[in-house]
Order: sequence, then C-alpha cells, then structure tokens
Amino acid sequence: MNNFNFGEVLTRAWKNIWKHKVLWIFGILAGCARGSGGGSGGGNSNYSSGPGGESPFSGGQFEQIMGQVGLYVEQHMWVIIAAILVLMVIGIFAFALGMIGRVGMIKGIALAEKGAESISFGEVWSESLPYFWRIFGLNFLVGLAFAVLIIPLVLLGAVTAGVGFICLIPILCLLVPVGWAVSIILEQAQVGIVLEDLGMLDGFKRGLQIVKANIMPTVVMSLILGIGGGIVGVIISIPLILAFIPVLMGMAALRESFTPLYISLACCAVYMPVLIFLNGVLTAYIQSAWALTFMKLAQPKEDAPIIIEANA
Repeated sequence: MNNFNFGEVLTRAWKNIWKHKVLWIFGILAGCARGSGGGSGGGNSNYSSGPGGESPFSGGQFEQIMGQVGLYVEQHMWVIIAAILVLMVIGIFAFALGMIGRVGMIKGIALAEKGAESISFGEVWSESLPYFWRIFGLNFLVGLAFAVLIIPLVLLGAVTAGVGFICLIPILCLLVPVGWAVSIILEQAQVGIVLEDLGMLDGFKRGLQIVKANIMPTVVMSLILGIGGGIVGVIISIPLILAFIPVLMGMAALRESFTPLYISLACCAVYMPVLIFLNGVLTAYIQSAWALTFMKLAQPKEDAPIIIEANA
C-alpha cells in the first residue's frame, strides 16, 4: 500500500479538528450536503391490532384512506406545488452550504498542516469563496449524471408495475460499485481543486489520477471512514429511534389520539440541535481524513511526508 500509514492519517485528522474547533462549524455546514438518512422503521411482527383483533388498516380502510389522500391532493394542488418548490429551494441552499463547508474544511486542514497556531472562521471563509463554484459545479454535475441514469430506470420500473425492476437489477447492482468508486474519486478531486487550484475537469482528472495510482489505500480508507462513520452515525441517531418506538408499538392507538406522535416529534425537535452538532463533528473528521489522505498520496514518493507534526 505504498507504506501508507492509516493510523497516522486518522490520528492526525482528529488532532487537527480537536485543536482547531472552528473547523467543527465547517463540518456542520458540510454535513448539510451529506447523505445522512434518518432511520427507517421496519415492520413489526407484533403489530398491534385494534379492538376486536382488527388491524387498523383492515378491510376497506386502506382504500378509504387513499381516497381521502387523493381528494386532499386534488383540493390543495397549488399548496403542494408551492411546498415542493420551497423544499427544492431549501435543498439547493443546504447543498450550497455543504459545498462551502467542504471547501472550508480542506482550507482549514491545509492551514493546520502548515503549523497555524490558530485558525479564524473569517480567514477560512474568505479563502474558500474562490473555490465554491468549482466544487459546487463538480458535485452538481456528478449528481446530475447519476440522476440521468437512475430516474429513467425508476420510471421504467414504475410504468411496468415493478416488472422492469427485476430486469434492471443487474444494472442497479452495477451502479452501486460505480457510485462508490466515483465518490472516492470525487473526495480526492475536491481536495485537488482547492489545494492545487485546479478547474472542475482538471480536478476530477487529478482525483482519478490519485485513485488509480493508489487504489488500495484509497479503497481501504473509504471502507474505514464509511463503515466507521456509519456506525457512529447510527449511535448518535439512537435517541431519535427510541423516541418513535412507543408510536410504532401502539400504532393502533393513533386512530384515537395523536398525542404519542406529538410527544415523539417534540423529543426529536429537542434532540435535533445535538444531532446536527455531533454529525458536524463527525463530518469534520471524515473530511479532515480525506484531505490528509490526498496530501499524503499526492506528495512525490522521494520527498519527506507532507503531513508535519504541528504543535497539537
């Protein structure tokens, strides 16, 4: 693995964000563009039934509910369209914040590795702005490319009542490793754009060059950060999961009162700032590790390591 020291990089990544806690802010911003899905509730085999042993959605109740939903959509179409547009604007804004957060993390880690004793938010922010549109454009184009591939497949499956999905399973399975590989290249490309002042295309080529020349280190680092980050992400999300357990266990009671649901939502609202903060620190650590990985792999093999031991 070209003598790549994973322990050094991972330890250094933590030392940097612990010493320069201003990077946590950029981690929180970068977390806005991270795909951190909030837990999915699975089916419960002991699903509670209503009085008389009747399921809450038995008989024609499901059709009745769907009819009410359809009627509501028809009567409030403009409200729904407006809500979708608002959500799209919020999504684009969050994506933009995520991109400036990523650039700020890379800039901040570069300053830390140069031995900076202190890093100010304003300094990192101002130095990050020239790279914003390049990072934004690169991520947007990569996401658009995958959307162009996936959306027609999803529509084909929907039009064929799900039969098309069976035929598309091999293609969808192929897209998973392809997406993983592209994400690794993208991580290195972003660092290359910022640290080497490259354009979008040159940055992607630089990321591809780094990954091709160091396949094992980048793949292993991706597994470490992906699996480790996933485990930590689940742990910090446990309070949200626990908040909805009473609702799931007493689903039938929701026909009579929504109080348990309101209590669960209130608990989630209270914990959400904590979750955002913890997710930001996690994101800061992951981005720090990727930036240091690029610095380590991009250096000429005969040169001394670029990761210097600044005062920690």
